[in-house]
Amino acid sequence: MNKWIIDKSFAFCYGHRVWVQKTNVEYTADNSPACKCRHLHGHEGLAHVFLEAEHLNAQGMVTDFLHLGWLKNFLDNVLDHKFVIDQNDPMFRRLVMEVHPHINLAVLLTSDYLQQHTNLVTVPGTNHAVGRVVQLSGLDSGSPEYETLEGYLIVNFVPTSENLSKWLFDMVNAKMSKIGVKCTRIDWFETPKSRATYSTPQPCVLS
Repeated sequence: MNKWIIDKSFAFCYGHRVWVQKTNVEYTADNSPACKCRHLHGHEGLAHVFLEAEHLNAQGMVTDFLHLGWLKNFLDNVLDHKFVIDQNDPMFRRLVMEVHPHINLAVLLTSDYLQQHTNLVTVPGTNHAVGRVVQLSGLDSGSPEYETLEGYLIVNFVPTSENLSKWLFDMVNAKMSKIGVKCTRIDWFETPKSRATYSTPQPCVLS
């Protein structure tokens, strides 16, 4: 079956912590656990977005590349220079919750922080949720608390490259499906030499 594929890349910087990382020392370079991804650290990330069609539109395109402008804006505003943190991370309370000046002990003990002090982030024009950001209303924009809390993107998964590639894949499909365009693959580079790919399974064609 014939098909056309177009792709576009998006660059951004982000931080994360892979709090579940464990390594098998038999396979590491120095026989050491070296679980550095458990540290707070950052990457110069790059994502390749692949869009596919079996038939071109009336303009002879899968879609206009300008139709990915929403994604550039979204990544620039929501992900770039943000720290992606799993709400299940054991350090979540200390890194995020205890920094908020309006948190009280009752909220900490009942784990109602996400409902009371964050806003849901959705893909523009859809109901597809991608995470949460801390509510900053009432905070002094020049305060250390404000500057710290505005830097977090809260998700409900461990932010590995593998999980982030699936996260972006679902996000793109939620938006592009509205104009009949299908995302079939995401390549997520956390470094120029390290990439995770998420793609749709290809149908088996019998000869």
